[in-house]
Amino acid sequence: MKNGFDNDKYLKIQSEHIKERIAHFGDKLYLEFGGKLFDDYHASRVLPGFQPDSKLKMLMQLADVAEIVIVISAVDIEKNKVRGDLGITYDKDVLRLRDEFQNRGLMVGSVCITHYTGQEAAKSFRNKLKKMGIKAYYHYVIPGYPSNVSLIASDEGFGKNDYIETTRPLVVITAPGPGSGKMATCLSQLYHENKRGVKAGYAKFETFPIWNLPLKHPVNLAYEAATADLADVNMIDPWHLEAYGKTTVNYNRDIEIFPVLDAIFKGIYGENPYKSPTDMGVNMAGLCIYDDEACREASRQEIIRRYYATLNSFVEGNASEDEIKTIELIMQQENITTDYRKVTVAAKERAAKDKTICAAIELPDGTIITSQTSDLLGTSAALILNATKHLAGIDHKVKLIPKEMIEPIQKMKVTYLAGNNPRLHTDEVLVALAMLSKTDENCKLAIEQLPKLNGCQVHTTVMLSEVDRKIFKKLGVMLTCEPVSKKQKPLIG
Repeated sequence: MKNGFDNDKYLKIQSEHIKERIAHFGDKLYLEFGGKLFDDYHASRVLPGFQPDSKLKMLMQLADVAEIVIVISAVDIEKNKVRGDLGITYDKDVLRLRDEFQNRGLMVGSVCITHYTGQEAAKSFRNKLKKMGIKAYYHYVIPGYPSNVSLIASDEGFGKNDYIETTRPLVVITAPGPGSGKMATCLSQLYHENKRGVKAGYAKFETFPIWNLPLKHPVNLAYEAATADLADVNMIDPWHLEAYGKTTVNYNRDIEIFPVLDAIFKGIYGENPYKSPTDMGVNMAGLCIYDDEACREASRQEIIRRYYATLNSFVEGNASEDEIKTIELIMQQENITTDYRKVTVAAKERAAKDKTICAAIELPDGTIITSQTSDLLGTSAALILNATKHLAGIDHKVKLIPKEMIEPIQKMKVTYLAGNNPRLHTDEVLVALAMLSKTDENCKLAIEQLPKLNGCQVHTTVMLSEVDRKIFKKLGVMLTCEPVSKKQKPLIG
């Protein structure tokens, strides 16, 4: 993938801007970190050149004055919401995030469970946290939120929430994913701090939507596609337009909540230092794009990947038709279809020709390599072998793994492990390659090509097993799958 984003420039100007905002307020600043504090793979996909841990690197520069509060919604705990990029539930990710932060020398002060209405799963999670010595607090659902400002900014609104005890001047509010209630947590804390005579401020660090890109720029459209399950919509910030006569982009939840923040700030200081939701932000990403077309192209690919991911989730019963329709509308706005993705076309064309499950990969030089399911290999395993042979200059007719080695593995899977699928998965093929590489130069060469698959696009004509999906993820491959489930066709990819 061609880079279009200057990460070094981003780290420099972003950290400087955050420090300026911290200095602007008095006793304490609540800094909402929107999106992912690290492992921000969405940003790295739509802004090629962006490093997934950029936000974390900036925060580590402020480790001596900062503490972190991790926010999780009781609703997400109750329904075992899974973080799609890692395949783990949000409650498990809270513990993972805590460990990751602490291992980097960052202080994690507590966990806040939001949207609490007595959910048993949330109670159990809080008890688990307490047993681990982790402070945990409840924030409740407020009727009429966010429009009922008089109730929200009262003892019956924010006043009912637990006060989160913090000890450092910079409090970073982060969460496993969107919709967790980070902003409401910050505003609730401002209310409580004011009652305690503490002058506290608020700012937001949200990468998307990028405020100084056009509303319908593919980077911003890709963000809408990524949050289709939340019904987030990018909008022109009307407050900013009225205050400054300048057009900027924000999203609906920030615009809806701005009157609440405005009322709270006026109650604390007599005036609001921010004239718009855009003013609240500290994001400098839009100033670090040096190749706009590269970022546009990466974002178009991301929109299509999100579409396929939602189709797959729908087949598995984890997404709605509305989410599908939302992304279809986004694709129409950008004037793209799934055929815009070259590997999608190639995989489906071969499947139609060979009447079997197929896959395709686009290599760094633009070459399209395809594969099909056979008696010995699943299509994903075959694709990796075909791609690495091409990259290594090995003749396609050469069999890297001899049949006499594959058959005993198949017997083990079916006869002794009671498996239904004798074909080798990607992990099994890679292990076999590694074993053979000690004595076979071609296998050694093939393995050495694996890093070149990072960033490549792949499409399969069937939904893959979890094993194959994880291997492609570890290889850095951008995967999409036709929404064909096990019930519709044997899952043998």
